Amino acid sequence: MCDTFYEMETAALVAPVTALEFLRDEFLLTGEGPVLTAYRLLPHPTACGSQSVLQHYRIHGIRSRSLVVDQAQSHATELSSTSEPNYFDLAVFGGKALRLVRFHVDQQDGVHQPLEILDALIELQDWTLDVRWLVGDEHSFLCVAVAHNKVLLLDAVPGNVVVQRSCLEGCLLYSALLLVHKSWADTVLVGGTVFNQMVLWKPGGTDKSNSCEDKAPVERRLLGHTGVIFSISYLREKGWLASASDDRSVRLWDVGDLGGPRGNCGNLNPTCLMALYGHQARVFSVCLSSRRAFSAGEDGVCLVWDVVGSGKVVAMLKGHRAGGVRGLAVSEGTEIGDRWVTTGGADGAVRLWRMEGSEDSKETKEETMTEKLSDLEFPGPGLPKVVCMARDGQGSWSQSKFVVCTDQGVVHQYSGGQWEVVWTGTPEFQSYCVMETITVSVKDSDSTKKNMCAVGNLNGSIYVFAISHPQCGILLSGGSGKIHSLIFQEANNVLYLLASGAKGVVYRWFVKVNLKQNCSVSLSANPLPPFLLRPCAKCWLTTAVCLYSNSLGLLWVCGDRRGSLLLFQEDGKLTENNLSVQRTGKDVPMGKEKTNDGEVQCDKRGSRIMEERNHEEVRDLMLRPLSCLFGVHGKQGVTSVCEYQGLLYSCGRDGCVRIFKVCRTSPDKVEENSIGTKCGLHLEVLRVQRACKGMEWLERVLILEPHTPDDWKRDPGEDTNGDYKTNKRSLLENLEVTEKVDEKQSFGGEEEKREGEARFVIVGFHAIHFVVWDPVRQERLLAVACGGGHRSWSLWLPRKEFWPGYGALVFIKQGNVLTSHHPGEMPSWAGRPVRTGGWGLREGIHGRGIGCLCRLGRIRGVMNESQTSSGNETEGQAEEEDVERQEGSWEIVVTGGEDTSLTVLAIHPSSGSIRVLSVITDHISSIRTVAVVTRPEESSNDEFSAVLVSAGGRAQMQCYRLLIGWDRQRLLPSCQVIQVAGHRLDEQWERRRNRHKTVKMDPETRYMDAVVVDRNTDCVVLALACSDGALRFFSVSEVRRRIDFLWETFYHQRCVLSLAACTLEDGKGKRYTLLLSAATDGKIALWDLTEACLSSSGTSSKAPAPQSPCFNIAVHQSGVNSLAVWVEKLGQNESSCLVTVASGGDDGQLTVSTIRVHYPEDGNAGGSRELSQIPQPPVPMKTQFQTHHRLRLHLDVQSHLPEAHAAPLTALKLLSPGLLVSTSSDQRVCLWKVSSTSIVHSGVLCSHVADASGLAVWEGKMIMGEEGDEKRRGRVEGEQEISTWKGKESQMGLKTLCGTLESNTGGRTSEEGAGVETGGGEARNTLSETGDPASKTRGERADDAAAEFSHQAWKTETEENSGSYSRGMKKRMRQMGWVLVCGQGLQLVRVTGDHGFRDREET
Repeated sequence: MCDTFYEMETAALVAPVTALEFLRDEFLLTGEGPVLTAYRLLPHPTACGSQSVLQHYRIHGIRSRSLVVDQAQSHATELSSTSEPNYFDLAVFGGKALRLVRFHVDQQDGVHQPLEILDALIELQDWTLDVRWLVGDEHSFLCVAVAHNKVLLLDAVPGNVVVQRSCLEGCLLYSALLLVHKSWADTVLVGGTVFNQMVLWKPGGTDKSNSCEDKAPVERRLLGHTGVIFSISYLREKGWLASASDDRSVRLWDVGDLGGPRGNCGNLNPTCLMALYGHQARVFSVCLSSRRAFSAGEDGVCLVWDVVGSGKVVAMLKGHRAGGVRGLAVSEGTEIGDRWVTTGGADGAVRLWRMEGSEDSKETKEETMTEKLSDLEFPGPGLPKVVCMARDGQGSWSQSKFVVCTDQGVVHQYSGGQWEVVWTGTPEFQSYCVMETITVSVKDSDSTKKNMCAVGNLNGSIYVFAISHPQCGILLSGGSGKIHSLIFQEANNVLYLLASGAKGVVYRWFVKVNLKQNCSVSLSANPLPPFLLRPCAKCWLTTAVCLYSNSLGLLWVCGDRRGSLLLFQEDGKLTENNLSVQRTGKDVPMGKEKTNDGEVQCDKRGSRIMEERNHEEVRDLMLRPLSCLFGVHGKQGVTSVCEYQGLLYSCGRDGCVRIFKVCRTSPDKVEENSIGTKCGLHLEVLRVQRACKGMEWLERVLILEPHTPDDWKRDPGEDTNGDYKTNKRSLLENLEVTEKVDEKQSFGGEEEKREGEARFVIVGFHAIHFVVWDPVRQERLLAVACGGGHRSWSLWLPRKEFWPGYGALVFIKQGNVLTSHHPGEMPSWAGRPVRTGGWGLREGIHGRGIGCLCRLGRIRGVMNESQTSSGNETEGQAEEEDVERQEGSWEIVVTGGEDTSLTVLAIHPSSGSIRVLSVITDHISSIRTVAVVTRPEESSNDEFSAVLVSAGGRAQMQCYRLLIGWDRQRLLPSCQVIQVAGHRLDEQWERRRNRHKTVKMDPETRYMDAVVVDRNTDCVVLALACSDGALRFFSVSEVRRRIDFLWETFYHQRCVLSLAACTLEDGKGKRYTLLLSAATDGKIALWDLTEACLSSSGTSSKAPAPQSPCFNIAVHQSGVNSLAVWVEKLGQNESSCLVTVASGGDDGQLTVSTIRVHYPEDGNAGGSRELSQIPQPPVPMKTQFQTHHRLRLHLDVQSHLPEAHAAPLTALKLLSPGLLVSTSSDQRVCLWKVSSTSIVHSGVLCSHVADASGLAVWEGKMIMGEEGDEKRRGRVEGEQEISTWKGKESQMGLKTLCGTLESNTGGRTSEEGAGVETGGGEARNTLSETGDPASKTRGERADDAAAEFSHQAWKTETEENSGSYSRGMKKRMRQMGWVLVCGQGLQLVRVTGDHGFRDREET
């Protein structure tokens, strides 16, 4: 036998960042919960150390003093103004605690911990608001300001209070600022009171008495705020004081000289210089510099104010999600004015900005960027109609060129601040023209790039030329009608030109660019079979993207003006070389070429081919679409299509971005396509992403550039277009691999290595503004008042198709060419100056509370070939490699929050790193519950998939398929989201024409909880608890992409809070489905859904849905917030089983109820094999259920623990057999050992997550470790989450957790603890002296079973690892479990239980 000891420790944490502090301009310290983290800022920001310092307190401030080691006396330290400090002593405080920590500057090698805890935690009697070191003090004396308007003089080494002084005005303070010098007598305190005032007083007083009974008077009082003061900042060189308040304002005060050698109290009559209003919510923090004030608050924005001049906002620093900014710090700055600005958000993110250059010059640039537009002074003649960016391979803004075409058919170029005429068209190009540009590499010359331009007119003529050599252009014919659009595309080093003409015909050419010996350009164009669009009213092409494959040729994904997406396949035989031989006999220019003399000569071969296009035999060569998503973007048209890492992204004027892919069509649906080949391909939409409300005109998506260490070193003006092309993974590379190994139908399916969806921003128009919108953070990254979408525009980006955080817009308005920056200047937000979104030192998740979460599974990283072992390794090396691979495993979790978003996270338990894989923003209200469906047969070490169902406010439910894979390039997990279906109860009401004349019935219905009660190959049956007192059941079909409402019952008549489900299986293999529901009345209802589930799945005839439960028990005085259920088999007794239900409620009580279930005797009811077809009347509610054709239930045992938590118990989960985990808003995570007679407290951890609302738990297998070796941490292989599926046999998400104990009677332990109330149980056998298990009590049999189970597990593990352990060594079993708590943050807790055993030889 052995004892179990449970240890709980934090493995990962995401909490609001509440403290920030710069150490010179070289280091940044952050406080997140009790964790202190240090970052080295130069040469590029990296984390260099982390330490938990305040136990269960949250860090609210960090105060430093720099010290240098005296070489003569190694133990003595003193201040030095000339020498660089060797380390910093830090006073870290928060709540009622304070601790001294030493930060070693010279230990930045990544091996040694730079943060050293000096002394024990100092706990005070009041809340700490501010702490300061006495300047010049050789001892560790600190001045501490506390919440009851008191100041303490603290000797930090022993932790003793030397002096305590109070103010005569004994009110509470919300904020405090201590101004200290060399002595206690010089100290001055500025405190922000609850009465919206600031009081200034001297803790040292005027006398020499140190008596704590003496109270100091108020020296100055500052009035003006209408809300409490949250933050105070003082600038000594100006004598200014800044205050941030609950009234959404920042006030600047002229207070004069405060503190100093004589403890000055400043001006007798302080005045308010200005009141700054600009925040949309409460202002939490304020910092002052010589010319600027920085403020941050609940609206998530850091505003930069010009406090010297106009008092206006000169910059807005955004980068956090909802919830606001909780921390703000500004570095002192260098001699040239460079300084760091950092913000910490409620989402757990840390953002960093670098503001460079003198503040005087920066003022002009910032004001120009935010308030003014530059007119490029277009000279004419004519009015500009089309503007394009001429990309010349340079990423620098100052070297960019613009090309403008006028209504006179003249093409102008803007370069170096000057306009020049590039090309003048013939009269047929006047009054109407379309233009397109592209930068291409010249053939046989990798270093030479040319800007190409194509212009089309009303008569079907197209002139193509190089901007540098317009006289060497060629004239093409695109039919006899209007050219609606021109599109350049480059694929496989080949340039294609598409011209959308009349009657839906899209003409296409190969375009070759050659460099002659005299450095002039030679162009040639070879025609390709045209595309024929689907007939419709607005039948012309608006966008196209080319995808290349050696096996499939070319695939074209196009969008038209009708809003349709089309897929075309190029004939693989029509290559660049043999096409010209086949059609012309040799490679010669086609069309009309303009000579150096300006005359146009007609090539007969080209003219003949152009004429043949009008003949019927040429129309037979037209390619028709293989697949068409007609009107998928509405009637206003598709604006863009792009491809990135295997996925396609389309935008339209319907306000939506659609993520889709090319898939194989099932064999029975494959038809002969237009070019005579059998290749079943179609387009499949995976997900739809909407922009913000009112932003309907979307133009394109830009991939959001990931923050990597290389980005810090890259010059903003560096040309990275080549890098983009080399790093880009083509979709058709995946298609090629799939064609060789696939037996399935989907190119992007399970057979290939899954690539995750990229983070992107949306470019479009919102009212009169051109907007770059971040759908994840729900904020604007760029806004330019251009006048709206009906105009020509071009966006300059330093990296093609990427959004690095800055850009410039060039557009036409009222006959002028305008830009948001002057071409001679770098944008003020570019590169290392103020960068939109800042640099992310730490990634944030939900800014508001997290209401629910679930674990999907574990994925193990796959190393590259260079990282794999050579095979010549010893046993020890192999063991170390296994350890590294285990440490490379990531836990995949989904969270739903009050910010209406779902977030897919990857958590690395070994390092505590958390990565955001995907953010889903389809919900219109808060998300209250998530349910997940996983199947073991769909999982592997490096990839798996799951079906996710989320539900919440406004009675909305969404279903997704999540494909989790491993990104071999980034060596991180990836996630692809496929939108399956959505459902809302009030959808029909919203479709009514006159709904404003009717009253909406119960508009605030919310889904409180969801659970899977049954699943099969076709659909999943869900039960949802509703706030209107209903239980509603839905069927989710992934094949049909539908969510269907099945039935509902209003039995509870009050808000239903929680649900749980389980399956039972009798000795004959028949299965029964049970659902448990609990409401605000404190009662649990048990429903038999066996017949209803079989009916909904279509395996039987229609059976009546149950309208009342078959069992009902009272467990709490008020609402039941959480349920956990498990099933125990009774050994050889196949006629009954035990269902144990643990519940937690608003009364803080933990209740465990055991229900004995007897199976039907005749076997005609409800199993998975047989179903009674005889309708039966509803059975009345009784404690004993007597009907022989149904399950019979009665309450066996019930245990109560009245004060399990000091607040409502919000979440409860089963970690392992007999071990429960609970959490509450009292910020405790508790372990409970549950047996038939008691509930025993087995462990507790103070959580750093406020308002805990959800739990996810999972366990790992037992491992072997040496006794007493605390460094050996259990490394486990995660199993499926206990609250979802545990195995293939389970139907609804819970499996019998005591399956290994089926030969015994139950899996509980007999412990002494809480009192037990027994109701209606059968007589128990007493223990016989013979020790026969059949005659033992159930608790004793459970003890024996648990011991046997533990011994067998230990024995198996020992046999497997017999070669790794020496004989005679004392061993200890370590059982590992994981607990994930959510609320106002996220915390991963490692639970370890040690089992002591005898020596291996003795065993």
